Amino acid sequence: MLHYKNYSEKLQQIINGELSLRENVAYFLQRISDNSHLNAFNQVFTEEAIHQADIIQQKIKDCKHGKLAGLVVAVKDVLSIKDKLTTCSSNILKNFTSIYTATAVQKLIDEDAIIIGKTNCDEFAMGSSNENSVFGPVRNPADTERVPGGSSGGSAAAVAAGLCDAALGTDTGGSIRQPAAFCGVIGLKPTYGRVSRFGLTAFASSFDSIGPFANSIYDAALILETISGKDEKDTTSSDLPVPHYLSKLKQDNKLKIGIPKEYFGEGLAGDIHTAIEKIISKLKVNGFEIIDISLPHTEYTIATYYLLTTAEASSNLARYDGTRFGFRSDEFDSLISMYKKTRSKGFGSEVKRRIMLGTYVLSAGYYDAYYRKAQKVRRLIKNDFDQAFQKVDVILTPTTPTTAFKIGEKSNDPLQMYLSDIYTTSANLTGIPGINIPIGKDSSNLPIGLQILANQFEEAKLFQLANTLLDEKFS
Repeated sequence: MLHYKNYSEKLQQIINGELSLRENVAYFLQRISDNSHLNAFNQVFTEEAIHQADIIQQKIKDCKHGKLAGLVVAVKDVLSIKDKLTTCSSNILKNFTSIYTATAVQKLIDEDAIIIGKTNCDEFAMGSSNENSVFGPVRNPADTERVPGGSSGGSAAAVAAGLCDAALGTDTGGSIRQPAAFCGVIGLKPTYGRVSRFGLTAFASSFDSIGPFANSIYDAALILETISGKDEKDTTSSDLPVPHYLSKLKQDNKLKIGIPKEYFGEGLAGDIHTAIEKIISKLKVNGFEIIDISLPHTEYTIATYYLLTTAEASSNLARYDGTRFGFRSDEFDSLISMYKKTRSKGFGSEVKRRIMLGTYVLSAGYYDAYYRKAQKVRRLIKNDFDQAFQKVDVILTPTTPTTAFKIGEKSNDPLQMYLSDIYTTSANLTGIPGINIPIGKDSSNLPIGLQILANQFEEAKLFQLANTLLDEKFS
């Protein structure tokens, strides 16, 4: 059993001799084994994790440790780690070994975090339920008959079930925030460009973000602080200075909070609406200014998101054809036949659906009607948020329209599945940061999530408000 609430307490216990890092890692490894039915991990690095625990324990003893020394982290299986498999939960990369480590992961390693394994996810991060994995679905620790959300469902489930201290996930349209909401943990999508994407297997390059799952705001802030910053290997990474997020957690600024009417209409579950209304009432009592706002192009976000991301996916996934790496079908009689057979057998149905849709919207006869028009609407959605942030500091919304649904419930209805992301895709379309925090349970005892959005590179405001809301003294 763990006796610490966050990394700061854990490190202090190690320094005081109250906690053995080797025993701590062994505890997590046993938890992973005992909870194998959740199917949260694709790979577990048992020997390496124990070995690193011994090395880092000595570093701590010698006062030569990094700022994440002993933090046990799981990594979504779309992020590369040198000499480890990076499968993207796909048959086409089932046996692919990485030749380098993703920048975000390397930064964790450099600060003495311990990587305990690679987590299961929707194939190529395409999905909202973690049912699209060649390794089978991940199960929600809150109710194993339900999905954990996707695509970073394995990372969310691992943190929720206590299989690690924290985890890295990726968010292209809600793939950190939505599973965090379903599993009842903290999940942060940073500003686009805040964290280097080098070593991340691309789904949609102008949308993808890497961020943390954690059980405390302290840990989420510390991890983001560690993995952020300019990277010469990623030209889209920002060179803006990385704030010291931890120092801003306790700031008592009374932020102006926007409530968008478009996010509280038809389709939002009553229990979620009620829970958020209670939060809003508490904020008013505690002196926060609540301002009603409008984001008028909200109704177009899902259509715009799926047109643009599938177009980018169609291009990014063209490289998986059996020629250079990954799976290759052995049933072909020509080069074109090899491409067709490899991609038909290597990709799952959801990935093929998105590739076909993306190829369609990029085709000569439909490019202007769909892709170009979607890019223009993306700009309009961004304008909505720019105008809103002139009036408010942060925007408060539901993270998901419902709590976790049952495994298989939406598998045959892609549109209903896509609508699971209705409140999260806007942050990726506009490049702004967003965080999910757990705010209670519904009538079925399933976690409810609250989403906070801020303007670009203003993650500190997300942490500040989230920290206030999660404080035991907030009432």
